[in-house]
Amino acid sequence: MISNYNINNVAEPVQRTECVTIGRLAPDFYALSTFGYIRLSDYRGKWVVFFSQPMSYTPVSTSEVINASRYYPEFTKRNAQFISLTTDNIFANLNWVYDIYLKTGIHVPFPVISDTDKEISQMYGMMNSDRTYEESVRDAFIINPEGKIMAILTLPITCGRSGYELIRILDSLQLTANNNLYTPADWRLGDPAIVPPPANYDALINSVNTASSSGLQCPFWYLCLQNTYTVEGTNDAVQQNFCQKCKK
Repeated sequence: MISNYNINNVAEPVQRTECVTIGRLAPDFYALSTFGYIRLSDYRGKWVVFFSQPMSYTPVSTSEVINASRYYPEFTKRNAQFISLTTDNIFANLNWVYDIYLKTGIHVPFPVISDTDKEISQMYGMMNSDRTYEESVRDAFIINPEGKIMAILTLPITCGRSGYELIRILDSLQLTANNNLYTPADWRLGDPAIVPPPANYDALINSVNTASSSGLQCPFWYLCLQNTYTVEGTNDAVQQNFCQKCKK
């Protein structure tokens, strides 16, 4: 639920009607959560995984919150913060995370927003235009430290998200942000990554002539792979161990 009044001189969020897409600034919000009031822009400097659930106490959503809680340490190692959202009220969300604790012993380590008026869901384009189909509130947005949306994943209410896939996408985005490398299909942390293709003919010829001496593998002139173990910032021992465990 978005606050409709100022608390401690906190400005109301700017309502947006334009389409929310990759590369755009994530709409800011100030909302009540299980951690109290939070504001998205307060997390600038961190990567944010903002994921939504239509309601609390639904089976798929419950499995996702448990999964996200278990993966949470891996995200914090990557300077990333989870924020979740439901369209239920704060008391339902509080009782839901408490019920998860009672049944599993897991404390949900991230805030769950109560978007009862659907305004945040509307700002992020998750609601149908008639605002009657709340099951459409099933998106995950990965937001970079500058506040820009870098990835959007939308799933039906019947299909749970993969915590590992979210980490894989985050690792890919961070590799691109830090080293200007792309990642091929089924890429995992530590696998070779793609060097951006040449943008003009001279660069093309230079890339072809220097590929071998640069240690690149180029099955096509426009697809050259670089070993990421030699790239600065991608050989973190903890991340490598996590990746190896997932490959087993």
